[in-house]
Amino acid sequence: MEKAKKVKVSVIGVGHLGTIHTKLLLNNEYCELVGIYDSDINKSKQLANELGCRVFFSFEEVAKNSEAVIISSPTTTHFEIAKYFLTHSIHCFIEKPITAKYKEALRIIELGKTKNVIIQVGHVERFNPALKSVMKYKPEPLFIESHRLSQFKPRAIDVSVISDLMIHDLDIVLWLVKSKVKRIHANGVPVLTDTIDIANARIEFENGAVANLTASRISAKPMRKMRFFQKQAYFSIDFANQSVEIYKIQDNSDTVSNGGFAFMLGNINESPKKVNIYFEKIEAEQGNAIVDEHNSFFRAILYGEQIPVSAFDASQALRLSEAIEKKIIKSLKPLKV
Repeated sequence: MEKAKKVKVSVIGVGHLGTIHTKLLLNNEYCELVGIYDSDINKSKQLANELGCRVFFSFEEVAKNSEAVIISSPTTTHFEIAKYFLTHSIHCFIEKPITAKYKEALRIIELGKTKNVIIQVGHVERFNPALKSVMKYKPEPLFIESHRLSQFKPRAIDVSVISDLMIHDLDIVLWLVKSKVKRIHANGVPVLTDTIDIANARIEFENGAVANLTASRISAKPMRKMRFFQKQAYFSIDFANQSVEIYKIQDNSDTVSNGGFAFMLGNINESPKKVNIYFEKIEAEQGNAIVDEHNSFFRAILYGEQIPVSAFDASQALRLSEAIEKKIIKSLKPLKV
C-alpha cells in the first residue's frame, strides 16, 4: 500500500513557542519534520540533539529541503522571513501577529496570492475546544467582554501587550461580529517595558455590537476568559480550563437543562408566561489547539481544505490592534510617559 503523502516542514525560531511547535510536529501524521533553524545556533543544536532532528544553518538550506515552514521567531522578524520563503514558493504558517505592521501584512497577502501558496496564522484560540463548543450554538453576540491577563515574562516584549495578547481576542471578536468598526476608545500604559504592558479597549461596531477587552502582561494571576451576551443567552468561556458556562432562556418548557436547574422568571408582555432560565456547564472535549491548527495547515496543503485563519483575517486583527495602540499612545503624550 502506498504511503500517504506528508508535508516536509521546518521550524524557523525555536524559542519557547517554537520548541512546542517542533515537539508536536515530530508525531504529526500529516508532516515530516525535516529540520529547525534559529539565529542562535547553539539553541537549535541543543534542541536538535534532544529530539534527533536536523539543524539548518541558512534560509537557503531550509528552502531547498522544505515544502512548508512554521515561523515562530520574534514578531519584528516575521515579515522578512515570510517574504523570503513565500518568494521561494514555500507554504507558511506564521505565528501571531502575522507581522509587526499592517502594511507588511498586506504585502504578505499579495505575495501569497502571487505565488499561490498557503498562509495560515497562529491565532490558536480559534482552535480552543471551549470556543469550538460555543460555536455549535452559532452565537450572535451584542456585547463581548474579555480579560486576558498574564504574568510578566521577558519574552515577546518587542511588541505591545495589544499585539502580543489582546490580538487573540481582537481576532475572535472580528470573527464573531462580522461588522465594520465604528468607534474605538482605548487606554493603557507601559509599566515594565518601553511598550504598552496593560490596556483596555472598547470597540463599537456599526451593527450595534460592543466589545470591551482588557489585556495585561504584568498581572499576579493569569486569566483567559471571554463572555458573550446576546438576546436570550449568555456564554462564559474559560480558555485556560477549556470550560464553558451557558445561561439561556427557553419559553414554555418543563425540561431542566443538562446543567441542572430552571426557574420561573416572571410575566412578560402582561401575560403570564412560563420562562425557564437554563444553566449548563460544559467541559469541552479535551484537545491540543496547536495540534489542531497544525493539522488544518497541512490538510490545506495536501487536500485543498479551507484555511481557518487566513492571512487576511490576521491582517484585520493587526489593523485593529494598530488603531488601538495609536489611540493609547496619543492619550499618553500629554503625560510624557
